[in-house]
Amino acid sequence: MPRRPHPKKYSFNDLVAIMGRLRAPGGCPWDRKQNHQSLLPYLIEETYEVADAIQKRDMDELSKELGDLLLQVVFHAQLGSERKRFSIDDVTDHICRKLIARHPHVFEKKRRLSARQVLSNWEQLKIQESKTDGESRGALDGVPSSLPALLKAFRLQEKTARFGFDWDEPLAVLDKVAEEENELRRSLKSRKGRRRRKQEVEHELGDLLFALVNLARHLGIDPETALTKTNRRFIRRFQYIEKHLPKTGKRLGEASLAELDVLWEAAKKVVG
Repeated sequence: MPRRPHPKKYSFNDLVAIMGRLRAPGGCPWDRKQNHQSLLPYLIEETYEVADAIQKRDMDELSKELGDLLLQVVFHAQLGSERKRFSIDDVTDHICRKLIARHPHVFEKKRRLSARQVLSNWEQLKIQESKTDGESRGALDGVPSSLPALLKAFRLQEKTARFGFDWDEPLAVLDKVAEEENELRRSLKSRKGRRRRKQEVEHELGDLLFALVNLARHLGIDPETALTKTNRRFIRRFQYIEKHLPKTGKRLGEASLAELDVLWEAAKKVVG
């Protein structure tokens, strides 16, 4: 029996054409109804799906999720094209020009740089570009205000570190964590008014969290990934408690903390 020919592999240009067809008169009613704002939740969701596939190290899933994320880029570019604001060619042109401009050590005068030097040069070039464009941008202006706080703390520290504003090694950061913990303890013991005490505790707790993110960065650990894994462990262990608590003759809300803790310790051994 003759082998079937391999089905055609669609290209990036095919994706752009399909998106145009979906948005055209007679296309898909749902797609035709969308705008930049209505698509925003899907863009965010697809980004997290990509992150989830990476954390799972599932390359097949990652390939699919990257396609879903790419669709969002093409969808937004199609909307921009229909309004004659920008096209997908403008999107690709912009990023290509940026990559070339930010990598002079590759595309202009070839130089051997460390990864750290490359990042430092990237930030310096970004600031120079903003001045050329007539803008006045600081080192931290490129960090989106809408980033989740944990990721934003990581990016702020990462960026300032490229300019030398950083600790030398992890143990120094751990000392800072201990310092912030002590300040939080003092705030908790404070006899100030309730409202002022709460504000102070919030302030010190924020400083402690910021220091912990800094420690994670120095250890080469993504704090978002670390916390995600802890969340998953917590869920598994608490589900173990829910499953086995009825065997003691009690339900959630009836057992004491000590009784729950016994099951929690058992869960750590069984489900990790």
